[in-house]
Amino acid sequence: MAGDRPAVTGRPTALFPLFGTLESLPGIGPKAAEAFSQMGVARPRDLILTLPHSGVTRRRINHLAEASPPEIVTILLSVSRLSPPSAKGRPWRVHCSDGSDELQLVFFHARKEWIEAQFPIGARRMVSGKVELFDGIRQIVHPDHVLAEGATPPPDFEPVYPLSGRLTQGVVQKAVRAAMSRLPEVSEWIDPMLCTRQGWAGWADALDAAHHPGGMQNLSATDPARARLAYDELFAHQLTLALLRRDRRRQAGIVSAGDGSLRARVLAGLPWPPTGAQTRAVKEIAADMAAPRRMNRLLQGDVGAGKTLVAFLSLLIAVEAGGQGVMMAPTEILARQHFRALEPLAALAGIRLEVLTGRDKGDARSNILTDLAEGRIQILVGTHAVIQKTVAFNDLRLAIIDEQHRFGVNQRMELGTKGTHLPPDMLVMTATPIPRSLALAQFGDMDLSVLDEKPAGRQPVRTTVTADSRMGEVLDHLDRALQGGARAYWVCPLVEESEAVDLTASEARFKELRARFGAQVRLVHGQMPPDERDAAMADFAAGRAGILVATTVIEVGVDVPEATIMVIERAENFGLAQLHQLRGRVGRGSKASSCVLMYHEPLSETGRRRLSILRETEDGFRIAEEDLAMRGAGDVIGTAQSGLPRFRIADLERQGALMALARKDAQAFLERDPDMASERGRAVRLLLWLMEQDRAIRMITAG
Repeated sequence: MAGDRPAVTGRPTALFPLFGTLESLPGIGPKAAEAFSQMGVARPRDLILTLPHSGVTRRRINHLAEASPPEIVTILLSVSRLSPPSAKGRPWRVHCSDGSDELQLVFFHARKEWIEAQFPIGARRMVSGKVELFDGIRQIVHPDHVLAEGATPPPDFEPVYPLSGRLTQGVVQKAVRAAMSRLPEVSEWIDPMLCTRQGWAGWADALDAAHHPGGMQNLSATDPARARLAYDELFAHQLTLALLRRDRRRQAGIVSAGDGSLRARVLAGLPWPPTGAQTRAVKEIAADMAAPRRMNRLLQGDVGAGKTLVAFLSLLIAVEAGGQGVMMAPTEILARQHFRALEPLAALAGIRLEVLTGRDKGDARSNILTDLAEGRIQILVGTHAVIQKTVAFNDLRLAIIDEQHRFGVNQRMELGTKGTHLPPDMLVMTATPIPRSLALAQFGDMDLSVLDEKPAGRQPVRTTVTADSRMGEVLDHLDRALQGGARAYWVCPLVEESEAVDLTASEARFKELRARFGAQVRLVHGQMPPDERDAAMADFAAGRAGILVATTVIEVGVDVPEATIMVIERAENFGLAQLHQLRGRVGRGSKASSCVLMYHEPLSETGRRRLSILRETEDGFRIAEEDLAMRGAGDVIGTAQSGLPRFRIADLERQGALMALARKDAQAFLERDPDMASERGRAVRLLLWLMEQDRAIRMITAG
């Protein structure tokens, strides 16, 4: 970066007032500050970015006869008399008149001194609240506003903010007004042409408009003020990821340029050619591996899109270049599944492939570790056992992580340290189609390859939806299919996120099916000893068993091409993406396959919609978009492992297009102004401070 660029050494002074304590605002004491903190609001800056989530329409009227109970109105009334509580627990009643008609203001638990001070006889008060009829008498219970004559009336549309603890709307509104008074004058950090094209106001004006909505239409994600403020968050986030990408691309990587000889052998031995998407992905990966910078790429593919072949061809690039490759899977079942799937491909290539899991002990393990360290094993497949300190490679060029969302950041970093001199290239795979907006939010610092075609030979899966009251018919159909040599998965209900409860369900169903179908039924769940689990899977794969009863342990990666039937109990309890993954376990061979989604009545509207989407389409990306719309970002990826940023204003479910726009703008901005030295560049730095993108600030500071 430019040597004369001023370093970012601390938060700009213009922002100091927004980063003070909440208690520096008028009317906010320790108790209110504590209640605000429960909402994640600790400073004035947090308050200005906490927008109203709904609103109240208040109609101004001059006469009580104009009100249509129950309706919220604002009206000027005269106090005619006060009625104290008639008994303990009864309310105070303040009798008011508009000159023609009467209305009672009702207050429970009010003190006599307060009532008499607020409502002197004969005084005129502006009152706003919900007018209701009680025994034919108009009344407002606990008015929202009681103001002196001549005071500024409440707005016709009053914003409603989220609350916690004992906070009231009045306290929050007053605090927001005080925080807004601290807004500094700032230069525009958004591209002026983009602002003009979108019709966006400046930052301060947009905040003011968002905190003073004129109606319900101004509370939607499409409202120009809210869209602009959401864009600020998304742009700051995408700029941080762009800086991170730039930083990673500066990291020296191993140049691994394969000659294509091993790949050619494998491709020549395949029953059909790879899809265009597979060819494109391998080409992108090969270009990255041949570059002198470290690869950091995400391979995203739908169920059955052929990620395994792409992964193996990528590993062969490392071997062609004289190095080694490793693939890490989250479970032993999946690791051994990959090993079995890759064995015939390794034989075609004429290379040595081994598998290493926590189960491997003694001499077998010792031999693998020795041969790996001395370079006699070209490709290793394994679980997290491959990142243990005792595992050393001779020349690791490529590390592949399958189903990355099941690994923590530390495990991924640990795998990155296994390179001999430089960290290996990194390819991360996921079989869960992720909506583009979430992919940009979660993986925006990575290059993306998408497999959006299915290889030849994949069969469509006929999906039916039926109530579990028709269980007998499903069992009869299964009986006939088994007699014809079919094999079936039976996935047990996801009762709750509890291995123990789901286990009970699977064991109960296993006993019932065993009673009807005898010894050809096997059970697989995550709590079984690995030997028993593998034996059950092996029996099913070999055809010694016809039914495999399972929990969602088979959700990803299990590959038995002869299995053609998938039965899922209580399907309404599963997420869309999970149902799609489970259905993807069948239709992997040449025979017609079917999936039965069984539900328990009554079926909710959400459950009905979810199952109908599965019946309509096998397109994982469309299913993922629907899942996002129905469940929200955290649920789609899995809140605990999502890695998704927490935005205060931006809505990833509804503003995916804004995220893509922000990514494009961030990249273009950095290309034009890599040192952030222009006037807009300095404004962008301010935005990064405001949005607390500390990681980006550190990278700018470091140059």
